[in-house]
Amino acid sequence: MAISNDQTVAIKYELKVEGDVIDSNIDKEPLEFTFGSGQILPGLESRIAELNEGEEASIVIPANEAYGDYKEEAMQKLPKSQLEGIELSVGLPLQGKSADGKPINVVVKEIYDDEVLIDLNHPLAGKDLNFDINVVSIK
Repeated sequence: MAISNDQTVAIKYELKVEGDVIDSNIDKEPLEFTFGSGQILPGLESRIAELNEGEEASIVIPANEAYGDYKEEAMQKLPKSQLEGIELSVGLPLQGKSADGKPINVVVKEIYDDEVLIDLNHPLAGKDLNFDINVVSIK
């Protein structure tokens, strides 16, 4: 029996990227979501659609179906003056606003005398996601 839209699905999962566990709810409450509502990655949702309650699966979501390919053009230089009052360091995550006012997360890549190079790519862009899933319930 396939999972259908508007059903509430609860899963336990472990997410690995390049062999490292980066997220897991194995020892926590299951993640509940409404199937078909866009609450989880579409690539993950489409791959669990045929699973039944109690089933386990290992699922690989390629980068282009997860957070997209890494884009070099998503690097941007900002004047340091725009980041006054922030103790800058390479790798520092920052939150800003897009042109339409939505929050965006960026990472400091390089620091120059008068400018800062930031990366607008999602931290998981260009990475395949490896999920171990256990479907706890389908209601």
